[in-house]
Amino acid sequence: MAEQLVISNKHISVTLSTKGAEMQSINKGGKEILWDGNPEVWACHAPVLFPICGGLKDDKFVFEGKEYILQKHGYGRFEEFELEYSDPEKAVFLLRSNEESLKHFPFEYELRIIYTLDESKVNVEYNVKNLSKGDMYFSIGSHEGYACPEGIEEYSIMFDECEDLDSSILNGNLLEYKTINVGKNTHELPLKYEYFAVDALVFLNLKSRKVALKNRATGDMVEVDFNGADYLLLWTKPGANYICIEPWSGVPDFVDSDCDITHKKGITKLSANDTYVKKHSISV
Repeated sequence: MAEQLVISNKHISVTLSTKGAEMQSINKGGKEILWDGNPEVWACHAPVLFPICGGLKDDKFVFEGKEYILQKHGYGRFEEFELEYSDPEKAVFLLRSNEESLKHFPFEYELRIIYTLDESKVNVEYNVKNLSKGDMYFSIGSHEGYACPEGIEEYSIMFDECEDLDSSILNGNLLEYKTINVGKNTHELPLKYEYFAVDALVFLNLKSRKVALKNRATGDMVEVDFNGADYLLLWTKPGANYICIEPWSGVPDFVDSDCDITHKKGITKLSANDTYVKKHSISV
């Protein structure tokens, strides 16, 4: 049974769930920053994607000659995490591989998701330890949904570097080798629902490692620093009042994937007994 925990300081409070170690709320001065998880629209708030990000060709991968079935974004967001540690401004959640997970993902591991408050900032750390005897192959990513009560077309995404915004085209859950440009030589992407008629904007080659969601009327901003991630996606459902800003350390399969996880673009290879650490932060 999932349980909830609140960490807070004088600036912000964050509600967390043991299910998926998922943030349920970021509240500052009575204002809710995250999407409310309306199940009639999208029943999540900020799921963590593990052990893959995006979709696999035919929902499968091959490792050492054996096929494994793994649904889009993996299974981590559905798992019950152990609350390993908490204090008023920090929480550490732990997920261990088990007999069931090994049927879908043949690696032994410990995954820790760590939330720490720093004034009006939420620091998020992903910590993966490979307990297998050989190399482990995985990806991990964030899928945080930010509330846009007026609709996303009142907002812009601001990039800290000047960008040519070439989004890789999705064919179902898979990536094409073609791109579509949604902005040239710019720091700003005014959001439009039409961008999400197919699915997501997928940026594989950004220079920026910090973006902000800006309300153009009020100037209010939420800043996401993703120096620890290689790729960035934006996603919503057409007409919905949220936008997901998604720093990922992996990408969906390409349409011509051979399904061998050791060949997968963006996959992380972690040696036995090594620990992988990636961080991003959300500043309100």
